[in-house]
Amino acid sequence: MSKQQLRSTETLAKPEWSSIRALYKGIGYSDYDLDRPIIGIANTWNTGNPGHSNLREVAEYVKQGIYQAGGTPVEFGTIGPCDGMGCGNTGMHYILPSRGIIADSVEMMAEVNHVDGLVLLGSCDKVVPGLLMAAARLDLPAIMVNSGPALGGMEFAGRASDNSSMVEALAMLEQGKITQAEYDTLENRSNPCCGSCSFLGTANTMCAVAEAMGMTLPGSSMIPAVMADRLRAAQASGRRIVEMIREGLSARKVINKAGITNAVRLGMAIGGSTNMALHFPAIAYEAECDFTMEDLDRIARETPHIANIYPNGPKNVPDFYEAGGVPAVMKQLLPLLDQSAVTCTGLGWEEVLADLAPVENEMIHSLEHPFHDWGSLAVLHGNIAPMSAVTKPTAIDPSMLRFEGNARCFDSEDEATRAVHAGEIRPGTVLVIRYEGPKGGPGMREMVRIMKLLYGQGLALSTALITDGRFSGSNNGCFVGHISPEASEGGPIAAIRDGDRILIDIEKGELSLLIPDEELASRMASLTIRKAGPAAQKGYLNVYSRLAESAHYGAIIRNRE
Repeated sequence: MSKQQLRSTETLAKPEWSSIRALYKGIGYSDYDLDRPIIGIANTWNTGNPGHSNLREVAEYVKQGIYQAGGTPVEFGTIGPCDGMGCGNTGMHYILPSRGIIADSVEMMAEVNHVDGLVLLGSCDKVVPGLLMAAARLDLPAIMVNSGPALGGMEFAGRASDNSSMVEALAMLEQGKITQAEYDTLENRSNPCCGSCSFLGTANTMCAVAEAMGMTLPGSSMIPAVMADRLRAAQASGRRIVEMIREGLSARKVINKAGITNAVRLGMAIGGSTNMALHFPAIAYEAECDFTMEDLDRIARETPHIANIYPNGPKNVPDFYEAGGVPAVMKQLLPLLDQSAVTCTGLGWEEVLADLAPVENEMIHSLEHPFHDWGSLAVLHGNIAPMSAVTKPTAIDPSMLRFEGNARCFDSEDEATRAVHAGEIRPGTVLVIRYEGPKGGPGMREMVRIMKLLYGQGLALSTALITDGRFSGSNNGCFVGHISPEASEGGPIAAIRDGDRILIDIEKGELSLLIPDEELASRMASLTIRKAGPAAQKGYLNVYSRLAESAHYGAIIRNRE
């Protein structure tokens, strides 16, 4: 590609734009650098969490690859928050809203600097979708490189531990099931290295589905953070982005209905996080393609669950990588894939996988021998969720796929957490946690700590939890989230009262309050809606609370007419 065809020429051509060339030269760039494709590296590196702490080194290898292929890297930073850091505290209000800030910041830097392409570096729960949203919005050549999953920690409760183990252990400590010394040892040894959490939470789910979508090099997303292959993949990605610019392979040629459908299918097949139900509609919105919760439910119910990774099975993501990773699952899924989809290699998945032999082992099965007949998520409806609600059947014990119990209502996660810590929850209870939706929370906090505490108290198989908030990808037990409309929008979840009978029937797709229609109508007519919580009184959460759409639409902030 000649310099005249490059987007960066718009602001780097002599003599008109020598003023901008001079700014680059103040950094040390040369005429040689500025006459080549300018590649933006959006780096979410920080030392605030392990999921991003190795991205400075990863970026250096990306730069090597860009230079090798004849491009010029221009690195800039954006935020990279971690759900775990905000979990169970006020910081969790900010996690989902950060997704839009990440997308906006990448858009702004890419447009200000008129880069020709982008390499997107990130790994955590809202960071990966935020970066993909930016790529879809900008429609520039773009490729993603993640930090890689962490290794599992010391054995605890019969498996390799991770950060979620600490919350389970807290309940065990409170009940005298483990000692303070054992608890302290777990703190020191549950997170042994950098990388995104070693289980199949939202972070690793989104990294895997980004690969299935075609936005990362095939076979690269599940490479553990501490392996040298992680750096070689980064270097190869740097080379590939320069080639993508020369080929004119822009993001929307990859992020479209076909690519998103394949990504959802992979997510369902591996037992991915419920948060997919927020992120796929948001990415589709930015790509200006139609994708609904009905599409999500249809794909889930027609896709077998064929890769068993914790919290669905006993082993973690590094084990999944060794078993074959995303390519091995995509090979099994080939008959179900949309073959019109193109990956960042310029090839479709059938061509990418042509030389890969199918594998079937203890972690990855064939379509004929699935772990479950249908995939990771299910979308529920009923008089509690007239629009939609989301659950994860692969993480739920078969005995709990249908559950009926008495409601115990809480108007915030904090109220519910205090009740659980106090030992007030009894078997047969359905905890109802409301006013935690995108608007009402604000920010749609996840209920991971409560589920882990219930597990630690031995209540995982005798209680359920429903909420207009959301859940972590590490959760198991019986749970339903993303209830829409949320309580702050006048959703029926706000009308539930203590003692009401609630039915959760996942196979039938039902979430119902078992009272007469006339009684529900009467309650709804007299309902007093509580507005957004105290966190919405100022700052960005005030903006988000006013502008965010329902979880049914991905909790997005609309940015076009």
